[in-house]
Amino acid sequence: MIYKRICAAILITFFLSSSAYSQKAEITISMNGQFFDSLLDGIFLHAAPPEFPLATASPKSKVQRPKSFASSFVNTSVPCNESIRLLRETNNLRTAVRFRDGKIYAPLAFSGSYNPPFIGCVEFSGYAETNLDLEFDQNGQRLIARAKVLNVSMNGAGGVGGNLIARMVQNSIDKKVNPIEIIRMDKISFVIPLQNSGNLRMKAVGIRHEIVQGQLLIHIAYDFVKA
Repeated sequence: MIYKRICAAILITFFLSSSAYSQKAEITISMNGQFFDSLLDGIFLHAAPPEFPLATASPKSKVQRPKSFASSFVNTSVPCNESIRLLRETNNLRTAVRFRDGKIYAPLAFSGSYNPPFIGCVEFSGYAETNLDLEFDQNGQRLIARAKVLNVSMNGAGGVGGNLIARMVQNSIDKKVNPIEIIRMDKISFVIPLQNSGNLRMKAVGIRHEIVQGQLLIHIAYDFVKA
């Protein structure tokens, strides 16, 4: 009987110890729409609008159109700078970050121009409905996002070419913007000095996120490792 009690005590101690060692430290960061609105206000207030070259969809996508069809919206008086500029607002729609149905959406207001064959320089503007997917780059120790354009609404270019420009906007984002760095883990970790034994540092080992009541909650799990 005593032997069984000793074995049971050893097993209980073992399982409790295993559970304790398997636990990880976790911190939670909360961000709401107002935070992102203030961030975007600061970006557009203190810097020129972000601009990057327009990535063409494909050679086959450039279709010849009669000059009479294009004459109402083609600008031939200035050189054509094929690029996209992100705007804070266009036609009362603002670039923003919004949380809906458990997902992160980012409507992007933009303007730009491109130069299809036989037409001339086409000026366009509109907004792109974009979905942001969050990923944990464990090797790089950072939280990143990848933007995917769901659809594009045009209010320029004579109201045509939305599908073509949507593909070019997505290609431009993939080449020049994705992935988007959100947080570097070293910015939200700390080092604990150990007496005569070096340092103990936090290493992010996992990230999960959820959207609760209009807020983005980012949960970061850490291990403590000797540095």
